[in-house]
Amino acid sequence: MKSKIRIYYDSLTGNVERFIRKLKGKDELEFVKISSKTVLEKEGHLVTFTTGFGNIPKTTLEFLKNNDNYLKIKTVCSSGNMNWGSNFAKAGSLIQNQFNIKYIYRFELSGTLNDVEEYLNRIKIFESEGVKIDEVDLFK
Repeated sequence: MKSKIRIYYDSLTGNVERFIRKLKGKDELEFVKISSKTVLEKEGHLVTFTTGFGNIPKTTLEFLKNNDNYLKIKTVCSSGNMNWGSNFAKAGSLIQNQFNIKYIYRFELSGTLNDVEEYLNRIKIFESEGVKIDEVDLFK
């Protein structure tokens, strides 16, 4: 039996939570809502939000630093609001730069069904042997 892909997530206003809810029907995935004290036992992917003027949420930042959790995070995806212009979903690029975690997707607010499918496709590409995520146009 193939092990499930784990998705860790952080949500404040409920947008990421609603995005995750749209993914929950996928049998190959399992989900863990993080706190600053969460310690990872299994590798997985992170979905978070952007706060303030394009910042990483405090909970997410503390989670990544706690017990070197960032070493077990394969990819990051972030939500945001396009009203913030260049700061839209910026937490993902900051996490990529600070922790060397591949930033594979961003979505607005709670995302659309197309966002959910695209994110799932990118996770599957990343998980597939022989296929590099760098071959995917991340932000077309």
